[in-house]
Amino acid sequence: MTIEKQITEKFCKAIETLYSQAIDINTVQISKTRKDIRGDFTINVFPYLKISRKSPEQTAIEIGKQLTDSLPEIDSFDVIKGFLNLVLSDSFWVQQLNNKNEPIPSRKNALIEFSSPNTNKPLHLGHIRNNLIGHSISEILKANGQTVTKVNLVNDRGIHICKSMLAWQKWGNGESPETSGMKGDHLVGKHYVEFDKKSKANVAYLFNLFKEYKKLPASFTKEQIAAQIGMFETAERISNELNYPTVKRIINSLKIIQSKQINTNQEIDFIEQVVSALIESPLYSAQEMLLKWEEGDKDIINLWNKMNGWVYEGFDITYKELGISFDKTYYESQTYGLGKDEVLKGVTAGALIKKEDNSVWADLTDEGLDEKLLLRSDGTSVYMTQDIGTAIMRKNEFNADEMIYVVGNEQNYHFQVFRLVLKKLGYEWYDKIFHLSYGMVELPEGKMKSREGTVVDADDLIEEMYATAKSISQELGKLEGHSESEIQKTIKMVGMGALKYFILKVDPKKNMVFNPKESIDFDGNTGPFIQYTHARICSIIRKAKEAGIVIPGKADDKTTITETEKSLLKIISDFDNIVVEAGEELNPAIIANYVYALVKEYNLFYHNLPILKESDKTKQDFRLLLSFVASEKIKYSMHLLGIEVPERM
Repeated sequence: MTIEKQITEKFCKAIETLYSQAIDINTVQISKTRKDIRGDFTINVFPYLKISRKSPEQTAIEIGKQLTDSLPEIDSFDVIKGFLNLVLSDSFWVQQLNNKNEPIPSRKNALIEFSSPNTNKPLHLGHIRNNLIGHSISEILKANGQTVTKVNLVNDRGIHICKSMLAWQKWGNGESPETSGMKGDHLVGKHYVEFDKKSKANVAYLFNLFKEYKKLPASFTKEQIAAQIGMFETAERISNELNYPTVKRIINSLKIIQSKQINTNQEIDFIEQVVSALIESPLYSAQEMLLKWEEGDKDIINLWNKMNGWVYEGFDITYKELGISFDKTYYESQTYGLGKDEVLKGVTAGALIKKEDNSVWADLTDEGLDEKLLLRSDGTSVYMTQDIGTAIMRKNEFNADEMIYVVGNEQNYHFQVFRLVLKKLGYEWYDKIFHLSYGMVELPEGKMKSREGTVVDADDLIEEMYATAKSISQELGKLEGHSESEIQKTIKMVGMGALKYFILKVDPKKNMVFNPKESIDFDGNTGPFIQYTHARICSIIRKAKEAGIVIPGKADDKTTITETEKSLLKIISDFDNIVVEAGEELNPAIIANYVYALVKEYNLFYHNLPILKESDKTKQDFRLLLSFVASEKIKYSMHLLGIEVPERM
């Protein structure tokens, strides 16, 4: 039982003893005492004046005496107006140093999905935040005694990969990672960008056609365009399904043209040119490729396997650098089929709607939402479809108490709909789906765009962090006296620690701006500052051992401690509560803020009190043990953030 809970229970008992009236324990307001006031915990007694029928000061004094008599951990108390400030004994705080609390095993089984990349591009800065949050939350839940399964869902099918495949087919000239010297994910991403450029060029061509059309006398009849109607309707369907706003505007213009009369061959040629341009557009070709993929076309499947294989090899390299691993990886190509089957069952059961064009929808208007597309008219599936299949597959396989999805906040609506669709399909565990919605990460210069190739590539950023860590470490003399292998290991720790800490210290729900140079500062709220403090403590411990000083396993309960030591002890003793809070909130920033507060307090302790030069053996032993335990809390806290800490720096 925590000391806060003990004090709260004794407080309720004191009220009943003194004033013969029981109170609800949940009404007791207990908090940590402000730093500028003497005390460790403070209780507001104002809510109980109606019971005591005495002044705030007198009520607090009477309760304080009762608590001091009933709880030996309370050494004394002060009263300021109606606030009771309790001072705990030195022996209590020393005992906190000796406590070796282990997490209580939990029966909860959590499954957490993170990363979830598309196979049409390499991982970028946004993926880094996703991976770091997912990994850290997994470690925090484990620290809370939960069984955790880390899973990845690779979006390996759909229009996005078909765009890269089509671009490689048309303009790739057979290049491979080996012939190009590029990582496989970078090579495929290059062709995704190329596809976007070609698509934009196609749209620009259409606009130019319309500019020319405006110069012509307009007189069209429906009869004269009848021969083109088949292609026209196909183009309209393609543009609607691809949700391509620019093409939609062109289609609407064509509809207007249909209502006019055609008198010249020049105008008929114009119509043919427009429709032909739509049909031959990269967008149309990519959609046709997706249809062939779902039909099992051998050549398309072979190309898909080859290019996805390049991407997986590239992903594995990046994951290794980030220290990310998964217990299982799912692939959309293996789950979307189950999703389609479930959707069709939903139609049969009357839970879902099939429209005249054969598309399938979920009607969520009764839930205050709209209709959600689940299957296109041509039978191809959407993201929601595969999410349904994947969730069912995972539930059957792991029967998790909670399925946590680490996905950006732009998908908040998607997950709201996702849960409701599962509910419509009759799955009672729909409310066990939890969307850990995190904010976007941007650079000082603004947002990133994958299609335009303006994202910050994860591999490039990692290399930049290593280079910056090396440069700053050399400038500050942090690497002097180290071997080359030690230097390389430390640089990687510092560079990766800077990156991870800078991202994880921000509440996941908030948007953030990542600045590489700020993240690697050796002063302030940064990973390198925390790593350096840990290395400093390790140096003290090493010097003590070299001097033949044995660090005690436990502190003497009778040790008298200073306010500086107590301040450090308070933070150390709060560690278990912080881990529980971070697990409940699914928020790594709580751990990051804690460890930063810990190292700040340790550095005050280090500068204000002698350790190895302390002549009093009892005090020296206590301060060495305090330093050692602080280093362990720092190391474990950083572990929960996925960050290594060096022993030399």
